Amino acid sequence: MRKFAEVVVSLPMDRVFNYSIPERLFNEIAVGKRVFVPFQNRTIVGYVVGLSDESGVKDTKEILSVIDAEPIIANDILKLTRWIAQNYFCSWGEAISAAIPGGIKKGKVSIGERVKDIHDGNGAFDKTEPHILMAEQTKALKSITDSIEKKEHKTFLLHGITASGKTEIYLQSIELVLKKGAQAIVLVPEISLTPQTVERFLSRFGDHVAVLHSRLTPAKRFLEWKKIRDGKANIAVGARSAVFSPMKNLGIIILDEEHETSYKQEDVPRYHARDVAEERAKINNCPLILGSATPSLESFYKAKNGEYKLIKLTKRIDERLLPKVKIVDMRMELATRKRITIFSKVFLDALEKAVKAGKQAIIFLNRRGFSTFMNCKKCGFVFKCKRCDTSLVYHFENKKLICHYCNYTTQPPDICPKCRSGYIRYFGLGTEKVESEISRNFSHVRIARMDSDTTVKRGSHDKILGDFKAGATTLLVGTQMIAKGLDFPQVTMVGVVSADVTLNIPDFRSSERTFNLLTQVGGRAGRGEDGGEVIIQTYAPHHYAILAAAKHDYEKFYDEEIVFRKELELPPFINLVKVTVRARNEDITSKTAAELAQAIKSVDVDAKIAGPAPAPMVRMRGYFRYNIMLKGRDRLAMCALLKKVLGSFRKPHGVLIAVDVDPISM
Repeated sequence: MRKFAEVVVSLPMDRVFNYSIPERLFNEIAVGKRVFVPFQNRTIVGYVVGLSDESGVKDTKEILSVIDAEPIIANDILKLTRWIAQNYFCSWGEAISAAIPGGIKKGKVSIGERVKDIHDGNGAFDKTEPHILMAEQTKALKSITDSIEKKEHKTFLLHGITASGKTEIYLQSIELVLKKGAQAIVLVPEISLTPQTVERFLSRFGDHVAVLHSRLTPAKRFLEWKKIRDGKANIAVGARSAVFSPMKNLGIIILDEEHETSYKQEDVPRYHARDVAEERAKINNCPLILGSATPSLESFYKAKNGEYKLIKLTKRIDERLLPKVKIVDMRMELATRKRITIFSKVFLDALEKAVKAGKQAIIFLNRRGFSTFMNCKKCGFVFKCKRCDTSLVYHFENKKLICHYCNYTTQPPDICPKCRSGYIRYFGLGTEKVESEISRNFSHVRIARMDSDTTVKRGSHDKILGDFKAGATTLLVGTQMIAKGLDFPQVTMVGVVSADVTLNIPDFRSSERTFNLLTQVGGRAGRGEDGGEVIIQTYAPHHYAILAAAKHDYEKFYDEEIVFRKELELPPFINLVKVTVRARNEDITSKTAAELAQAIKSVDVDAKIAGPAPAPMVRMRGYFRYNIMLKGRDRLAMCALLKKVLGSFRKPHGVLIAVDVDPISM
């Protein structure tokens, strides 16, 4: 009998601890089980990752008890979490902790057995049968099914224009996987934003599907996870953490809208679900499909260089035409109209045409609120958040100034706190203001708004989209929530109020985000028989991201953007690692960041080190933030270097250091 257990814990300590196994637990202990262990004067949960006959440590402490009757962490998940720990600067225990449901992290064995099955309403979906595929779809499916038959790992980039039938390829691939007695994982960016995609899987496969996402209660989430583990569901559909679904015989992984930034986890472990899915597919020898109308530059670059197999879908289902796109130069509107206007004449005419024809329209602006800032006309004072380096946004509905970063809320004052004058004005534009202006022009039709203010309540997403689908609402105003995966055949017009909102973010990916959003939101138009048109209002009509989106030309955008990325040595040519130092005192923050940058530079490493420099928004939630950037080709080497440097770096009390590998924002 093995006498010692190798245990990892969910703390930022990158090491394996040895514990002795008391005789009474000899028959209970196993790799993949959770145990209670004594740790620095307290009892915590540990994960058994190995067993051995001897310990390299004198006087090992004993394991107190074994939590699980059966191992809850399978071998492939152990391998996967080890890989995450090495590649995303976290401990093995923290990576394992991300792979099990939150409700049982503190050592519970089960949770909420009284919860009714999550699919109570799923019987309501009409069962759908496989569609007859078009020639391009048939060819694409053939490539994928060859890999399924051979049980080999291959990554496919399915680059299909909007409405080209990517989902049907996913569904038919899964059907073959199920026939072979294997299982499937389907990742979608955020379930609440892609309800129609989830619906398609439920109506095709019914009870075979388990749905995992952030809006579930911990009890419901655990039950779905358990359903997969017990083999009662063969398909897991969910947001990024569904990549860890406890499948016993994984046959395929599908990542829909693979370009989406929500696949990146913002806190520890800061993994990217696309890379983790690729690693899991390798471990399980199964194909991975990455699908998108606007692939990330990293994925398309890999496809161009033969690392991924590129599959193109260039035609819409039933040969429907792509919507016509008009770019409106708002500089001309400004020059020719007497007052500043939100909507151009072209925009309003197109909207009126859709309404008169009894059709629907989507109006898009990626900024919520009524006015984006409030200032004093006399002294120029701008009302800013007390805790963040940003202006407060005025929300008309609850008559409040709100910070969109920390949720700080205050009443709008009648007089300027600086010069005591009453010349206070509201500037800028948000979805609330757009909605109120639209209802002034179209008072006779029903308008709904969809942003993170109107969707706070559970079920509000479904209600807004359900009303729109049923035709109870004619016009839908919203942020990027309405840009993804929605299919409404009656929508003939999509209007983008300001294409410049994402273009002006201080980030090297701002052009890519603008192109993606415009293409995706434009793709919501003309999905029915009637065709459609898209109106894009902008102050930068000649920017290549906007011109390429108007022509639905991804490759044109890619060719321009990749040159810029190569010149500046940015992804996909190198890997980035961002080290953020934060504290409540700015002097301490900048001094510590300078010392840390010096410590990193003093170690021999094949990477360029830039900074420290203040973050684009230097103060957030009361903390000052300074960034150090590492640029290099070897992600593993940079992580190993930082583990070494930070292991011996003495930081002042109250200073926090975070490491983000392949950050998606600066």
